[in-house]
Amino acid sequence: MARTSTRASGRATIAHVAAEAGVSRATVSRVMNGLPTVDPAIGERVRAAAAKLSYSPSTVARSLAIGRTQTVAIVVPDLANPMFQETLRGLSRAAAREGYRVLVADSVENPAEEVILAREARRRCDGLVLVAPRMDNAQLEELLPDLAPVVLVNRTAGTPGVPVLAVDYASGIRAMVAHLAQLGHRRIAYVAGPSASAGDRARREGLGHPLPEATKTEVVVIPCGAMFEDGYSVRDEVLRSGVTAAVCFNDVVAMGLLGALHEAGVAIPEQLSVTGFDDIAFARYTSPALTTASVPQTQLGEQAWDRLSALLHGQAPPPDVDIKPRLEPRASSGPAPAP
Repeated sequence: MARTSTRASGRATIAHVAAEAGVSRATVSRVMNGLPTVDPAIGERVRAAAAKLSYSPSTVARSLAIGRTQTVAIVVPDLANPMFQETLRGLSRAAAREGYRVLVADSVENPAEEVILAREARRRCDGLVLVAPRMDNAQLEELLPDLAPVVLVNRTAGTPGVPVLAVDYASGIRAMVAHLAQLGHRRIAYVAGPSASAGDRARREGLGHPLPEATKTEVVVIPCGAMFEDGYSVRDEVLRSGVTAAVCFNDVVAMGLLGALHEAGVAIPEQLSVTGFDDIAFARYTSPALTTASVPQTQLGEQAWDRLSALLHGQAPPPDVDIKPRLEPRASSGPAPAP
């Protein structure tokens, strides 16, 4: 028979619930943590007592009891980039359906900080999603076993037990150059990304093996970066290079370049075609709308959770994937201007 609670005013504790339900505090803990070792009738009595007293179990205590924090972390190079925001959105929505929350860490394009953040984030949660890490291959291969369970997005690795969601940047950049070659462009700038970016290296490798349509096209590499201000700052170098089209590392860089070109009175695409990569939500709303290579970042976030969830539950994760970007021709690319 349930006892009458003698709780004074203030927040209810596990001891108050135990007294109200007439059970031990250990029994209350087992019930509130969902452990299947308690008689259903007793469990119902404990839950009724908890509801009556408006008892909320301590998340710290619950984590200690079940050995889980019910949180995972995501580490990204630059949260200001909408591409990574979409990956986070997909991951957060999928994780929430299983009662998990997501912690976010932004390395601000600093490979050294990235290693520290990844280790610290993993200590505070149950698993990790590492997105487009900027660290070199040797660091990554050494670090990944220490982060398990971990899922790698936008990067490849040969570490056993680490699911990978890769993007075929090489084929995406080749398709972009072939598109411009078909429009008559013969001298094209690749406005490159950060030197530490594996995605940038993959794009450069892709440019070394162009599609047949682009074999007569010259590609000029212009060092840049990954942010709006980087694209904005290389306008004069792009114009001096004598190119008729600029293929940018990502949409954010392309938007920065577009802004600078508009200020200089350069007509897009009549005088210069500009393209991006990723197809972030804003890409279709630039003026003119941005030609880009579409990567389904929200779906990548969702698929990252599918794999991390499997690891957290001791199950085999779904197979690795290698996504081929889809060319999205829009108004920012057009025929090469007449000589």
